[in-house]
Amino acid sequence: MLRRRHKTPKVQSPPREGGTARTPRSRRRAREGAVVPPDLRIQAQHRAPATQAKVPDKAPVQAKVPDKARVQPKQPAPKPSRREGAPTRAPREAAPSSAPRVVLVTGFEPFGGDEINPSWDVCGQLPREIAGLRVETLRVPCQFRRAIETVAAAVERHRPGLVISLGLAAGRTHMGVERVAINVDDARIADNGGAQPVDQPTAANGPPAYFATLPVKAMVAAMCAAGVPAEVSNSAGTYVCNHLMYGVLHFLAASGREARAGFIHVPSSEEMALGKRGMPSMALSTMVRGIEAAIAAAQATAADVKLAGGALD
Repeated sequence: MLRRRHKTPKVQSPPREGGTARTPRSRRRAREGAVVPPDLRIQAQHRAPATQAKVPDKAPVQAKVPDKARVQPKQPAPKPSRREGAPTRAPREAAPSSAPRVVLVTGFEPFGGDEINPSWDVCGQLPREIAGLRVETLRVPCQFRRAIETVAAAVERHRPGLVISLGLAAGRTHMGVERVAINVDDARIADNGGAQPVDQPTAANGPPAYFATLPVKAMVAAMCAAGVPAEVSNSAGTYVCNHLMYGVLHFLAASGREARAGFIHVPSSEEMALGKRGMPSMALSTMVRGIEAAIAAAQATAADVKLAGGALD
């Protein structure tokens, strides 16, 4: 027995988005000259595009990784906690806008068999402040090279605006403010370290001489006004005193420091002159007064004064 096949009606596909529904077409071919009544014509129907509900994406399925195989991010090591009762560090204070003004005054240790040196004794009696400057003193070894290194280290440490070195010139009657230092070491006796350079340069590549950068004549005038015998000296010798004066000025010039520097020779003290007939001497208190006047004049004077201070010999 034959079964009648039932044709499954075709499902028309939905119209494209933004487009219009297609008009169904007849399978019959249109005959030429055939007239279709208006009521039998199929009108195109405009349908609104169907909106599809948005289906949420499924969360991706991750493969389960064993705990041991997982790479854990590296955590920073915890900082040790401060112990109870341990002192806490105070916050740093801001540095002052300008460092305090300083004058560095140096004096030598005894040498040549003497037990005292008035250049260092004067340093011990200076006040802590002169003309608004904090006074820093330094005892210098009477040795070539070491003397320069000691003062240079103090300059780096204190950053002074003025550097005034003192030294003993036994036999002088006046305090002598040195005008110039020459580039030569010619020691008549050995220094405290046993060195005795002869006709050797203080600095192999240095200039022949350095002039003091202090107002030499203004300092001498102020010392004399304070009742202290003082004069301009044009020779600091060729021993450790000249060596130090030249070395400090050379160091300041090479390092670019703005400090002004110079040297003052002092006579023997009254204590040194005891038992030495005919030795000129000066009271230690007079020397101290002269150094105070010299520092005040150096601080107050930018350009030196024009006064006759030369020597005939």
